[in-house]
Amino acid sequence: MPADLAVIGLGPYGLPLAQAAVTAGIPTLGYRTGPEAGSLSPAELRRMLSGGFRHATSPAELGRVRTAVICAPTPPGADGGPDLSQVEAAARTLAARLRPHTTVILESPVHPGTTEDFLRPLLEEGSGLRAGRDFHLAYSPSRVDPGNRDFTPANTPKVIGGLTPACTESAAAFYSRLTDKVVRARGPREAETVQLLETNYRHVNIALVNEMAVLCHELGVDLWDVIRCAETKPFGFQAFRPGPGVGGHATARDLTGHTGRSLRMVELAQQVNHQMPRYVIQRAAALLNEHGKSARGARVLLLGVTYKPDLADQQATPAQEIAVRLMQLGASVSYHDPHIPSWNVLDRPVPRADSLYEAAADADLTILLQQHRTYDLQGLSVKAQLLLDTRGATPTGAAHRL
Repeated sequence: MPADLAVIGLGPYGLPLAQAAVTAGIPTLGYRTGPEAGSLSPAELRRMLSGGFRHATSPAELGRVRTAVICAPTPPGADGGPDLSQVEAAARTLAARLRPHTTVILESPVHPGTTEDFLRPLLEEGSGLRAGRDFHLAYSPSRVDPGNRDFTPANTPKVIGGLTPACTESAAAFYSRLTDKVVRARGPREAETVQLLETNYRHVNIALVNEMAVLCHELGVDLWDVIRCAETKPFGFQAFRPGPGVGGHATARDLTGHTGRSLRMVELAQQVNHQMPRYVIQRAAALLNEHGKSARGARVLLLGVTYKPDLADQQATPAQEIAVRLMQLGASVSYHDPHIPSWNVLDRPVPRADSLYEAAADADLTILLQQHRTYDLQGLSVKAQLLLDTRGATPTGAAHRL
């Protein structure tokens, strides 16, 4: 069966789109842009394959689809802006096979103007076709929240900004097959800026509550109780919670290297969030000292080393820096994570605890970094000699909270 859709890039943005398309009954072709790939369980992969998904065996197959969505990852580059090398490679590969009337959509996180100023010339030069005349071109923020069971591509509105009104409508016709609601932006720059605003909104608010965590600890105030009460306000407040650092693929986006103008609040938020692993280490060392122990030689167990609960993804996880800093202090570090069978830090394997309760009872300090669903936190708080909870997940009084 020929594919209607090509998803170019099968990482954290492309795989959820491919899954949603297959669920909607769209024959889908997957094309990798690099070594990075999202994770699928064997059962999920079987469902996708039986539903019409297949991997491209040749770039020539990209020229046989009606819609091509570029979902290549854009990790932070040397200048702090997004690295567009995989987007460029995807565009050049697609351009050489691009046919008239194809709809091309970019979903990768990028700076405003990338679709028009960067992607469009690559596609036009490589194909000899004109965007907006011979093929449709649009941008749509990915809006992926891995592991979220309440909000999926089907019930999350899709924002679309096309190069021309016809481009917008063509992209809208595609996405209306996947989602309940399509929102039309004025153009691709507006749609790209939606991604910028949504990502920075998250980072700024996490930074605010992270600063509140430090302040409340100094004041002897239970921040978790403060948040519990504050989130009862039905307007003007959305609850965010502190943690040991901000991980994931959607990094805060500043425009300094792109326009010469910085977003000062985003810049400050990045500084605050980047300091959180160091703050966790300070709290850990202080707790050990209060109980007559030194960080040097202490046995420290880290629980949950992924960036998000119940997922195997370790992209930008703060656990990495926390482990490094503990090792630099001379601590003996081990870990437990039901989703990560092995873990290397500083190119050395970190010992993995087989029995969680035995490891917690043996450790001088246990630090909960990620709240996986399988963790019995009540039982853990009883077994652990000393427990630092960076997620506010344990019962009140059962552990030392961030």
